[in-house]
Amino acid sequence: MIRKISVATLLLLSFLQLSAQQRKYVNEFLSIGVGARGLGMSGAQVASINDVTSPFWNPAGISFIRNDIQIGLMHSEYFSGIAKYDYIGVATPTRKKKGVLGFSVIRFGIDNIPYTLNLIEPDGSVNYAKVKAISASDYAGLITYAQKIKWKKFEKRSDVDFRVGGNFKIIHRNVGSLANAWGAGIDLGLQGRVKRWCLGVSLKDITTTYTIWSFSFTEAEKQQLIKTGNEVVSKSTEINTPRIVLGAGRYLPIRFRDTTKAAYLLVEMNADITTDGSRYSNIININPLSIDPKLGMEFGYNKLFFLRAGIGNFQKVLNDNDTTNTLYRTMYQPTFGLGLKIKSLNIDYSFSSLNVQNNPLYSHFVSLRLSINKKASFYDASNLDLDDVQKNKNKGPKRKNY
Repeated sequence: MIRKISVATLLLLSFLQLSAQQRKYVNEFLSIGVGARGLGMSGAQVASINDVTSPFWNPAGISFIRNDIQIGLMHSEYFSGIAKYDYIGVATPTRKKKGVLGFSVIRFGIDNIPYTLNLIEPDGSVNYAKVKAISASDYAGLITYAQKIKWKKFEKRSDVDFRVGGNFKIIHRNVGSLANAWGAGIDLGLQGRVKRWCLGVSLKDITTTYTIWSFSFTEAEKQQLIKTGNEVVSKSTEINTPRIVLGAGRYLPIRFRDTTKAAYLLVEMNADITTDGSRYSNIININPLSIDPKLGMEFGYNKLFFLRAGIGNFQKVLNDNDTTNTLYRTMYQPTFGLGLKIKSLNIDYSFSSLNVQNNPLYSHFVSLRLSINKKASFYDASNLDLDDVQKNKNKGPKRKNY
């Protein structure tokens, strides 16, 4: 109960102190990540992602889907279950198979928060009957379209492939009936496959995303806020400046004497670049840019079993053992993951540990991906690298994709 009241207090204060100016860490729930595969690789996905979770990492990747329908689901919890994060996505090729259309919904919320602003009566007595439960929720809806780029220069080359895609996203945030916000933005993405290399660029909030808040307080609530030294606001605006994610990766086929077996190792590195000014906790700062490097790896065996690992979220923080508050250390977040494919169902799990001295923080993620094909012969492109390994053995599709 005390923990929930503390969370509620922090949330209310943060919203009441908003102003119509650019701030860092706006709509940060859109930086968490979707899909245990990507989270298991520490978010290093912009170059290689090719499934229904692509709209979050790089909208161009959704164009690799060849299934009639692909569905993705994920649920995770934070802060001992206080905060909940949910994702659902669906993607399907257009009628003439020229592109792929996707829809995604993300929710991050804290429910059943005790609202205690009217707890104290004018005579100083406590009236618990006036305590009510509210929710603080953040929503994002993404409409995605992506397709292959047809360049005559590369038409005859099966080892070169470029894709482009974009998101139109709608943002809605609310704190009970006290505050509501709406915003909209556009993301663009580009992916390329050149032999065994994969390249990617994701431009998030390319048009700059404005989230406009409106506040609704009763006269009694306004008086109470004034008494407690809070500013009473009616409107406020948050600004998301463009964010650039660059990535490059390489597939390394692993061959076996037994030609019925195939495996690969994927290594990818990303640079997440924010443009809202120096974030002094980041290890790379070139004002107004801050760069967060990420490294991820995936081992896949026979399209059935996957092992993943990554490292990211590098930050400079004060050393807990230093009482002078002058020494810093580098904090990082390692991640690990597993994947299993059972017919048309992919089950992915990932685990992360925030490297906090004397008090490590752990998070677990599980996601599902279901591929539905109306025709049994319909090609599943969920693991393009393995198809290429098979091609090298004259057993796979004639296309060459990485």
